[in-house]
Amino acid sequence: MSQSNDDQDHVNDDMTNNDADLVALDINATESIDDEILDTFYQRDNLVRIIMATLDYVNERMPQGLTLPYFEDIEPERWQSKTKALDIYITDEIEGQALNLEARDKDYATNILSYPSDLPIAIIELMPTLPLGELVICHDVMVREAEEQNKAVDQHISHLLIHGALHLLGFDHELGQAEQDEMERFEIDILANLDLPNPYV
Repeated sequence: MSQSNDDQDHVNDDMTNNDADLVALDINATESIDDEILDTFYQRDNLVRIIMATLDYVNERMPQGLTLPYFEDIEPERWQSKTKALDIYITDEIEGQALNLEARDKDYATNILSYPSDLPIAIIELMPTLPLGELVICHDVMVREAEEQNKAVDQHISHLLIHGALHLLGFDHELGQAEQDEMERFEIDILANLDLPNPYV
């Protein structure tokens, strides 16, 4: 989306955890996000751990009837068997505002934007790797919100990464109270699995 940080540009490792395999996590950042910020808040191993916890959580519930709205036309076993790919882009408030205006017609920077892969199911079925899409994190907003809510910045980022990943799967809290309650329950459970506190209390 802009300039990439040399230390984080297109770093790919094979990571396996139970049923979910995140084959590629590409982390990029705009030039104003320096190495210190990336090393402190966006270490690759930690981001992988958070995304894997989210994928593991939904995988464990799919046999119990959980459907992923954006992937409901794919057989659960087939979805689980595919390796996943995800892009994460960290930006500042200036670019974050422009992206939010373009994507959502809202003229302010938001904490995280989710861009699902939005590929036709017929194409996804043929692909060996399933692209989940891209998450755009506005670091400035994350820091400000954490301070306002008396939370640690890294915990707030972890929560919003899970939130964004659930959006990439098709869950949407803006559809109604039931959907909001479901999504919040998922987030609380996934954070608990990571030994992180409930962000809603």
